[in-house]
Amino acid sequence: IFLKTLKGKLEQVILAESRTKFVTYAHRGASEYCPENTMMSFYMGMQMGANGIETDVRKTKDGVLVLFHDKTLERVTGEPGEISDYIYEELNKFLVKKGSLFDKIPTLEDFLIHFAYRDITFAIELKADGIEKEVADLIFKYGIEKKTVVTAFELERIRKTKEYAPLLRVGYLTKDVDDELINKLIDIGADELCPKGINVTSELVTEWHRLGFNVRAWGISDEEIMKKVYDAGANGMTVNFPDVLLRYISESNCEN
Repeated sequence: IFLKTLKGKLEQVILAESRTKFVTYAHRGASEYCPENTMMSFYMGMQMGANGIETDVRKTKDGVLVLFHDKTLERVTGEPGEISDYIYEELNKFLVKKGSLFDKIPTLEDFLIHFAYRDITFAIELKADGIEKEVADLIFKYGIEKKTVVTAFELERIRKTKEYAPLLRVGYLTKDVDDELINKLIDIGADELCPKGINVTSELVTEWHRLGFNVRAWGISDEEIMKKVYDAGANGMTVNFPDVLLRYISESNCEN
């Protein structure tokens, strides 16, 4: 009886912390409203009140780390080819567009110069192989290691990050979660489990917390999924529309 009571209280503490320390990540910035992964988008996310920024890292032909989601340029710039086809000086002439708005492709270091000192959490996704060390080095250079989680959809990328920098928090992005995956993540020493939002339930969040994982959802495509994830007790989520999530959080807190 004592152990059951203790377990129940522990789960309540974890849930309470997920509410008070919940992270609203502006996904590629406030990408619903601004060109994604640009300074404009990141600043808009902060203006809306997001306490986290999620972004993606790739590498140019001349070895510069830049913030860009897709492998190819076409979708958001209209330009041909891949990020790795260009040196940064060439990429710097291209514009990321969203409606009538546009901005340049930033480097990871420029981003950190402007945002590392802020009291926010960072989710930095590795979008290319072989950049684990360079990304980790910049994280330590700008002193954000305690408020950053390095993520990827590829297990090997987070494994290499953890091997190089054991003190860094790493998270795995996945659509599906099963026992085999959980065991692999435990073996790697992963800190965060990042399931697709539509698959998140309160029962699963409780179980993942019990196993020691922070839970951050991704792929939040609409408000209903957003509400479902928050109500399930997740520790955070990435959203293109941080203002909508923050309004829901405020309303939920008032009701409580």
